[in-house]
Amino acid sequence: MRSYVLTRCIEALVAVWGVLTIVFIAARLTGDPAILMLPTGASPTQIAELRHELGLDRPLWDQYAIFIADAVRGDFGVSFQHHKPALDVVLERFPATVRLALSALVLGTALGLGTGMIAALKRGTMIEVAAMTLALLGQATPVFWLGIVLILVFAVQLQWLPAAGSETFAHLVLPATTLALFISAAIARLLRSSMIEVLKEDYVRTAWAKGLAPHIVYLRHAARAALTSVLTMLGIITGELLGGAVIVETIFSWPGVGRTVVQAIDVKDFTVVQAAVALVSTVFVIVNLAVDLLYGVVDPRVRVER
Repeated sequence: MRSYVLTRCIEALVAVWGVLTIVFIAARLTGDPAILMLPTGASPTQIAELRHELGLDRPLWDQYAIFIADAVRGDFGVSFQHHKPALDVVLERFPATVRLALSALVLGTALGLGTGMIAALKRGTMIEVAAMTLALLGQATPVFWLGIVLILVFAVQLQWLPAAGSETFAHLVLPATTLALFISAAIARLLRSSMIEVLKEDYVRTAWAKGLAPHIVYLRHAARAALTSVLTMLGIITGELLGGAVIVETIFSWPGVGRTVVQAIDVKDFTVVQAAVALVSTVFVIVNLAVDLLYGVVDPRVRVER
């Protein structure tokens, strides 16, 4: 087990290093950062001064070494829009994104697991057809359209909930529900398929032959094995949500990382975009590391195979 955990941690560190390298390369490929950060019509002298201040007049390898060293310390430069360290700007918005992401994830996972389990156990019935039809509609519906519909119904027509902002719990309901409905649809379809396959396995037939109670067979044997694929999806979804659900945050004026990045791109705040991409990517790697380690808990065979 120790070697399994150590290997995964080393792979995660390599992935983070790779992410930072990609951020560095992408920042140079998008154009001269000094030109991007300065207003249109800046003089060559102003560009040269900013390039020197940012160290862009040094050899590329020196720039890369400095960037990695600064990134390890959390230094991605100063936001010219907010006049503070770029990483601080992103971290100030991160709690709002975490609150939205976790709320949507908990609600979506609960709905998805319940729907998927019922659909698998009621295979061939109208219950399965209804559940999977709803799941298919949930995945096919564009998130931005669903968000707008929820605003029109619950904020404009019924006036039960606020349409934008983040001050109270009521402000969280609509954006979290918008994301949760899409998440639950994806989980339900995946869990149903996984459960149907697992229920055909020999060890499940053996469990039935031993006379075990149905809830033990379904929950302890079938569902546990089927959760491996669901964990993979949850890892990807969690990383994406923590990276900022850009469309939802924009529609509901939610002050999270995704909306901050969009605003930074609009004003060419290069350092904030760079800090946000690096932070989000690192969080994504960490979340997937946690999911990878959970594989060994949910299915001990994974530790042996790997």
